[in-house]
Amino acid sequence: MLDRKMLRDFVGMRIQAIAIALVIAGGVSVQLLSSGLVTSLEETRRAYYERNLMADVWAPVVRAPKGEIEDLRQIAGVQALEGRLRFGIRIDLPASQDSVLGEIISIPETHAPSVNRLHVSLGRLPASGRPNEAVILKRFAEAHRIGLGDQISFIVRGREVQVMVTGLVMSPEHVYAIAPGELVPDERRYGVLWMNERALSELAGWEGAFNEAVLRLSREASVPSVLGRLDSELAAYGAAGAYDRKDHVSDAFVTSEVDQLRTLGRVVPPVFLGVGAVLVYVVISRLVMVQRPAIGLLKAYGYSDREVLMHFLKLVGLIGALGLLAGVLLGIWFGREMAQLYIRYYDFPFLLFRAAAMDYLVVGAVSALSVLGAGLLAVRASVALNPADAMTPPPPPDYSKAAGMAVTRARWIDQQTRMILRQIIRWPGRALVTVGGIAASLALLVSVLVMMDGMERMIASYFGEANRYDAVATFTEARGPTALHDMRRTPGVMAAEPFRIVTAILRSGPATERVALIATAPGSQLSRLIDASGRDVQPPPAGLILSEDLAQKLNTGPGKTIELEMTEGRRPHVSVEVVALARTYLGSAALMDIGQLNRLMGEGSVISGAYLLTDAAGEDRLRTELVEAPGIATVSFLAPSEDRLRALMDENIGVSLTVFALFAAMIALGVVYNSVRISFTERQRELASLRVLGFSKVAVSYILLGEVALLMLVALPLGLGAGCLLSMYFAEAMGSELFRLPLAFEPATMAAASLIVIGVVILSGLIVRQRIDTIDLVEALKSA
Repeated sequence: MLDRKMLRDFVGMRIQAIAIALVIAGGVSVQLLSSGLVTSLEETRRAYYERNLMADVWAPVVRAPKGEIEDLRQIAGVQALEGRLRFGIRIDLPASQDSVLGEIISIPETHAPSVNRLHVSLGRLPASGRPNEAVILKRFAEAHRIGLGDQISFIVRGREVQVMVTGLVMSPEHVYAIAPGELVPDERRYGVLWMNERALSELAGWEGAFNEAVLRLSREASVPSVLGRLDSELAAYGAAGAYDRKDHVSDAFVTSEVDQLRTLGRVVPPVFLGVGAVLVYVVISRLVMVQRPAIGLLKAYGYSDREVLMHFLKLVGLIGALGLLAGVLLGIWFGREMAQLYIRYYDFPFLLFRAAAMDYLVVGAVSALSVLGAGLLAVRASVALNPADAMTPPPPPDYSKAAGMAVTRARWIDQQTRMILRQIIRWPGRALVTVGGIAASLALLVSVLVMMDGMERMIASYFGEANRYDAVATFTEARGPTALHDMRRTPGVMAAEPFRIVTAILRSGPATERVALIATAPGSQLSRLIDASGRDVQPPPAGLILSEDLAQKLNTGPGKTIELEMTEGRRPHVSVEVVALARTYLGSAALMDIGQLNRLMGEGSVISGAYLLTDAAGEDRLRTELVEAPGIATVSFLAPSEDRLRALMDENIGVSLTVFALFAAMIALGVVYNSVRISFTERQRELASLRVLGFSKVAVSYILLGEVALLMLVALPLGLGAGCLLSMYFAEAMGSELFRLPLAFEPATMAAASLIVIGVVILSGLIVRQRIDTIDLVEALKSA
């Protein structure tokens, strides 16, 4: 009998139950989405790296003899090591397309690579003894419709070479294939080729030498010790500083994505499940109160407290099960869609959304505990009543004291508003739930919109305020002042400013950071650093400027001295003072005066490249000329990078944030609908009486909806404040070494979030208000 009654109760409150289930589903889906994607990315990365022997350490040099490789293999902790050649190249595409930059890497000809093995997607690797064969990065080939057997021309170290493509490959160190100086991958503008080592060394004139060592380490290896030994052993050959996997650009992007997903799963689901649990408590408490006489009657007929309790817990369990099922299905669907989105940017052979069994167990257990716990709290006291007390109606509310008396005596309050205030005083807990639910919804919505604004400000700051150049050209090696004069005389170049870049290690106490130290000339305007107040920070005659995030890692600041060790050239080791801090949102920065850096390096007035202001009308011709120039290693134009970054933000992060904005609106809808629906059910007889007494539908609707409107006005400032705090947490927690979101609290954003929540509240109220028009006055007046 109790099971049939439970089903009747569920059918009677089905709309409320569905609203609660949707809130629960939101929390479950986000939790499953985040944990499943973390599992999928980590497992895919681990399997891909292990299968293809991903390197743990990279050690670039200027030029070292092959004989050094055996000595390097003797370093404690080295499990496998390969010495290879790696050069920047210019790839000449068919006549209908522009030339693009890329790199070419050697692969062993006599044995399978023991480090960074290629994954052949189509075709085969170059055959031994055939110097005119090469394989190409699959995505680049697909972007340019290059197939097996096609001929490709490229220029390496000033020599034009033509090879035949024998395979399309993927590489574990190019999961996020990004060109030097770029912010996002672009398969149309950056390609990677691989050739047999002997063929490449003969083409480049590097027989018996290598310029990069890649290593895999044993489990017990000490990474800092190995890095130190490599730098020491290779110092004589122009070592630029060995670095491990955490500093590898491709892997760093994947790690950043995993960290952000973890943050998302840690913050958002508890909000949904907490609101869902409170809604369960409110709805079931009201149901228990209405059914007190029935509970007493059942207990009088011999039903135990446990049986009555289980009746209500089954109802709660049914609501929770619906939410859990919907959330799991929604989470799997979202996860698969996001996996397809990720595979467009992260070049894995496959990426399937696959949540671990523990993920399902955790999300099921957490949702069950929250929902069943709320249901238990709601019914525990009532089912423990003896039959006589349970069948006795609860005493009417007493408005004769405190706030109730003040409302009754306030003559300036009209009768309808007085009824609204009395209802809030009668059920303060329910009013707090409504206020808290609306505030939670608004807080999530504000945090989402603030993040969107932050992304826009980050892009505007990097491309508009900090970097005003149109293109940046990097030379193959440091060159003298005449290179800058030649660059300024190039047709299409309106202005050029020099820069010098050197790999360096910064030390402050126990903290150590490997950086690309950049030096510019005083008064530079094309590429600048900006401080927290938005002012231009120029390189000082002596000293160092650090970005705020880098200074935090090193636990240093203005006026403090840190150790600076160059990892190339004469490798000078000096102490420098930090004179100022700058705020960067993309990457980290260490800046000094170009004259000071050249004096430290002892190499005279040399530069590594130039920032260029170009004439838009001649930009295409200039791009071709710079790409084809033999002394230029890389060329990067800023406008395409900005367009690509915006596309990435819109397609990846923008879609995710839009989904979370919908979930936030779902919370408001569930909370407000349940609040108004319960209020209507409890006051149905009262509202019908007012209609009989001559009150219009508008006046009666005001009594019903005015309560939620008043609570909404209270919730709005609370939600805005909580949203600002949540935005600050998200900005801190989701920041990484690659990018940091600035906080952008725009009045228009706050207004938009508030209007969205107000719209959801109005929609919820209108849904219930329709019942006033169709209320059966006779039946309502007969109800007890």
